[in-house]
Amino acid sequence: MTCTLILTRHAKSCWNSDAPSDHSRPLNERGQLAAKALGNWIKEYDYHPTQVISSSSQRTRETYQLMQLETSSIYLERLYHASAEVMFQVLKEAETPRTLILGHNPGIASFAHQIVSFPPDHSRFEDYPTGATLVADFPIESWSELTWGSGIVRDFAVPRELLGASPDLAA
Repeated sequence: MTCTLILTRHAKSCWNSDAPSDHSRPLNERGQLAAKALGNWIKEYDYHPTQVISSSSQRTRETYQLMQLETSSIYLERLYHASAEVMFQVLKEAETPRTLILGHNPGIASFAHQIVSFPPDHSRFEDYPTGATLVADFPIESWSELTWGSGIVRDFAVPRELLGASPDLAA
């Protein structure tokens, strides 16, 4: 059996909002389009997760909702600006073999780099921009067997390329 991780950084957020805190910042218009494009990309390539584990922030919640994946979701406070180590522990506790984790930088970029055996050949993997999404397979029976550096990259995408390559993905 194989477990698959879909690792997504939240879409672009609004810095000029009246949100009372960083945790409650919403997505901006570009972020809303990006989240829809990511959801369509995930569905188009059949990467559909069976579980979503997300940070509890407004921008991660909104990203997930606009992706329209209609999958059971869990919102965790401990994923808000989580370190790579915290994300690793959260994934080890995941209950289904195809899990999407939705989080924030810098932790998500660090986690992405440490969890795979070889990085994808993509110029944006290093900085993991908003909306960046990694799809990686792990040769394990359950997430409890997860080890660092064991993921095999299947795909990597950033919204700017999805929107530029195929405008209908944002529909």
